[in-house]
Amino acid sequence: MAHPQWFTSKILRNIKNHCVLFRSMAIRSLLLPLALLVLALASSAAVAQLEIGFYSKTCPDAEKIVRQEMAKIIAAAPSLAGPLLRLHFHDCFVRGCDASVLLDSTDGNVAEKDAKPNKSLRGFGSVERVKAKLEATCPGIVSCADVLTLMSRDAVVLAKGPFWPVALGRRDGRVSSATEASNELPPASGDVPLLAKIFASKGLNLKDLVVLSGAHTLGTAHCPSFADRLYNTTGESSAYGLVDPSLDSEYADKLRLKCKSLDDRAMLSEMDPGSFKTFDTCYYRHVAKRRGLFRSDAALLFDNTTRDYVQRIATGKFDGEFFKDFSASMIKMGDVGVLTGAEGVIRKKCYAPN
Repeated sequence: MAHPQWFTSKILRNIKNHCVLFRSMAIRSLLLPLALLVLALASSAAVAQLEIGFYSKTCPDAEKIVRQEMAKIIAAAPSLAGPLLRLHFHDCFVRGCDASVLLDSTDGNVAEKDAKPNKSLRGFGSVERVKAKLEATCPGIVSCADVLTLMSRDAVVLAKGPFWPVALGRRDGRVSSATEASNELPPASGDVPLLAKIFASKGLNLKDLVVLSGAHTLGTAHCPSFADRLYNTTGESSAYGLVDPSLDSEYADKLRLKCKSLDDRAMLSEMDPGSFKTFDTCYYRHVAKRRGLFRSDAALLFDNTTRDYVQRIATGKFDGEFFKDFSASMIKMGDVGVLTGAEGVIRKKCYAPN
């Protein structure tokens, strides 16, 4: 009988090989969907008072500067694509896309970044690096909220994912609350009804939920965010099988080799084993085979709508469709609760008030 570790490794190698083939098919499918995205964006931007080319007169090279710096950042650290995308997500779900997640805590306030769900966020230094470049060229013009939105889009593009136009004009918030972050962020342990309720509160629907979950194709996670699927509350494996039977047992064996306990904070696991630095549809193939890392990933198979989408994209025949859907959902998310016009401020440094 094959050793479980060898067998799991072979499966992951096969998945990775298939992903390379499917990725090339997806790229050829993007031109028409991109035209449709521009139309969708025009409608969304009208509501949010955001504009394509918002900085065309005040800082015409803004997007170019972000793109050039991001190319350097991702070239030096490809694994940062996922964390930068996650930063944008965590920002928009608390007080809207206002860069409040970037603010440091003060003596009188614990900020979002220090909330328990945000303790593992990374990429803050990269945001400051890009912001500093923009301040050197166009002082006080480009908001941190727009910087983070552009960086997340470019992170996806540089990871071989889709491009989408970003309407700009967001302004930065003045308030950042760890309590709000703890209460409002979708939990990695959430089921579809709970997650759907949270998404709906931000104007996002069930399709946006299953599509944006595809962001888990990029990045890694610390053991405490999923180890409760492997061990019971005493830190031991269940004598009667997995604590979470929705997790594939062979994949669970592999995860236990990395995560030795519920509190192991040193080790990281890839959310999309085999291609965690590349934006593709391999995540859905893992989820379809009960190898999604989080409970929230596994939950997608227990709702008819989300399961149908997972299984469709998992075939590898609709990569272009997913790229189009992901772009559309990112545009919607980037419009959540934005401050525009005379609202908010333009912070000079993203981690501190002016």
